[in-house]
Amino acid sequence: MSLQTHFIPSLIVFLLSFPSYYSLPGISEASGYDASAGRVYPWYPSTIQGRNFGSKIMSSKMGRSLAAVKTFNVNDYGAKGDGSDATEAFDNAWKAACSSSQGSVLVVPKNKNYLLKPITFEGPCKSSITVQIYGTLQASADRSAYSKDLTRWLVFENVQNLAVEGGGTINGNGRIWWENSCKVNDDLSCKDAPTALIFYNCKNLVVKNLKIQNAQKMHVSFEICVGVEVSGLTITAPADSPNTDGIHVTRTQNIQISSSVIGTGDDCISIVSGSQKVKATGITCGPGHGISIGSLGDGNSEAHVSDVTVNGATLTGTTNGVRIKTWQGGSGSASNIKFLNIEMHNVKNPIIIDQKYCDQDKPSQSRAVQVQNVLYQNIRGTSSSSEAIQIDCSEKFPCKGIVLQGIDLRVGGKAAKAECNNAKIIEKGNVSPSCT
Repeated sequence: MSLQTHFIPSLIVFLLSFPSYYSLPGISEASGYDASAGRVYPWYPSTIQGRNFGSKIMSSKMGRSLAAVKTFNVNDYGAKGDGSDATEAFDNAWKAACSSSQGSVLVVPKNKNYLLKPITFEGPCKSSITVQIYGTLQASADRSAYSKDLTRWLVFENVQNLAVEGGGTINGNGRIWWENSCKVNDDLSCKDAPTALIFYNCKNLVVKNLKIQNAQKMHVSFEICVGVEVSGLTITAPADSPNTDGIHVTRTQNIQISSSVIGTGDDCISIVSGSQKVKATGITCGPGHGISIGSLGDGNSEAHVSDVTVNGATLTGTTNGVRIKTWQGGSGSASNIKFLNIEMHNVKNPIIIDQKYCDQDKPSQSRAVQVQNVLYQNIRGTSSSSEAIQIDCSEKFPCKGIVLQGIDLRVGGKAAKAECNNAKIIEKGNVSPSCT
């Protein structure tokens, strides 16, 4: 009897407290938040639960998840959303949200257009923070506005437990940069251009349901990040826009990219040195240069990439399919890589390893990035080039453990060719074209 006397009132108090987590007081459509379009994460246990980086978040943050969430609307800080400069308003709204001791939501209202000059949303923040982008963020077309740093437009730096989502648009307004690129006009000197969206040194990060378009250079880059969930991105730029990689991953560990559509003028996904445990699933790619590991080892540098899995992708009309590219003279390794369940439609170079890449008059083959333990499985479709498989490895540092399994690539309904040099290749099941 005494157990019931104590247990039942405690249970009632617990149940009454639960709605405070789901109702998210202070957030309404009047503030620009569309409850049907997104969620607030203090801190996002539904997505990251069960992953290597999720257990720590669950234990450290669950105690705060029932707390009220505070909303910060950029319009309340002076942003008008009429295409006028909103940089200062966004900066002030971010600083207020970041300094809040309770979970916070920074809201960018829908049906509004905000012009932004280069801006860094800097942490660390006092609590978890969600940025709900419902409207449009548009880059300033004034190139002089980037004079302090030509490589950045929007940057989230040193932030933990961050979610950026909402279904809105990030527009890099890149045409003025493309027209002034040496890759478009040989008479111009080569200069850098901003990456549209950078996440730098962030931990426990969710980026989802955004449209990112017409970046000045790369669209979104993850740099020195740990524990990243990326999903539902639509990334677009013209096929002839220079260096406009869709998603760039560098020095980042434990990142999952899923259910995203990418069509740009460069790699749909590029993965470079220092990246580990990278997984991409449900990727639609084209136009562009395909899905690429590298380039690695440029300037005689040491590079390492490992534990990369691309499982489930469709590539259409791209200039490469799945590619590993390393520079002559580099060192390090690209290892434990899987390309699985991939469809190719009129793709040039569907499967390619180029371990001897060089754009110099005097190539160096004294060193090479070691490429090893790479699996190509269930890759099918059509090639626009006669050689559907090109594996060109170093004589001194040949590729090791390359497995081709269940490959069926054709050219115009006919068998394609394979060119394979200096590689230890194992073929399993039906492989067409064959390296043997």
